[in-house]
Amino acid sequence: MSPASRTPFGRVLTAMVTPFTADGALDVAGAQRLASHLVDDGCCDGLVLSGTTGESPTTSDEEKHTLLAAVLEAVGDRASVLAGVGTNDTAHTVQLARMAADAGADGLLVVTPYYSRPPQEGLARHFQTVADATDLPVMLYDIPVRTGVPLEIETLVRLAEHPRIVAVKDAKGDLGAVSWTLARTDLAYYCGEDMLNLPMIAVGAVGVVSVVGHVVGPRLREMLDAYDKGDTAHAAAVHSGLLPVYTGTFRTQGVILTKATLALLGLPGGPVRSPLVDATDEQVARLQEDLRAGGVTW
Repeated sequence: MSPASRTPFGRVLTAMVTPFTADGALDVAGAQRLASHLVDDGCCDGLVLSGTTGESPTTSDEEKHTLLAAVLEAVGDRASVLAGVGTNDTAHTVQLARMAADAGADGLLVVTPYYSRPPQEGLARHFQTVADATDLPVMLYDIPVRTGVPLEIETLVRLAEHPRIVAVKDAKGDLGAVSWTLARTDLAYYCGEDMLNLPMIAVGAVGVVSVVGHVVGPRLREMLDAYDKGDTAHAAAVHSGLLPVYTGTFRTQGVILTKATLALLGLPGGPVRSPLVDATDEQVARLQEDLRAGGVTW
């Protein structure tokens, strides 16, 4: 992989929430404001929309398209914008991929099909079909705790042969599997589990797709820059300092507590959609303790 393509979407990407209004509607203006904040003040190279943190299971195709168009209008000239298009239906995923391409997305995030638990051959065909559907680069999303099926090393090696499958967002947490896949492919790995951001960079990942990037994007960049410069002690110190933020954000569920954090910071987020539920007063109080312990103030 050439140096220019080693980080196909940048290094620090935020898995952006989907802001809703108080009555539960898509908050288009809020999404544009949040996206601009994350790029301009949060040091993010890119945003990933309609993923897990974006509550994609509860947004319609029309809402996904509207969100993507709004964010592209707000920051598309200065950040990569990836559209989450993955579903458990190959035909539907292809349809969403083409819609995202037509809207001007810079890439596609495609999650492993869930619920039906397809075999590895089915996964390979699914991803290849989606990658064939547009000219956009594809980031695979491997998160078996939610999908029920991991992407095995041999499947990843096979998929890496496709010219448009260029990256993996790894939320599997298996550093051995990551290491073997990197040894056998040119796939660009992005850590999708914040607690493992630094360990995964240490075994060869090129960047992060972070939930806590909503709050500590500049510190994530500081950590990555320090590691790149060989100052591993400083990188480890930043990592240690962020531990309370990592832990606090995921005590209940990432999007729930991220939206609670955004409310504390006066940024758009709004409520979550059912079947998720908003953070309780007790959970917010504990979150405030965690954030303060991690150096986040408001």
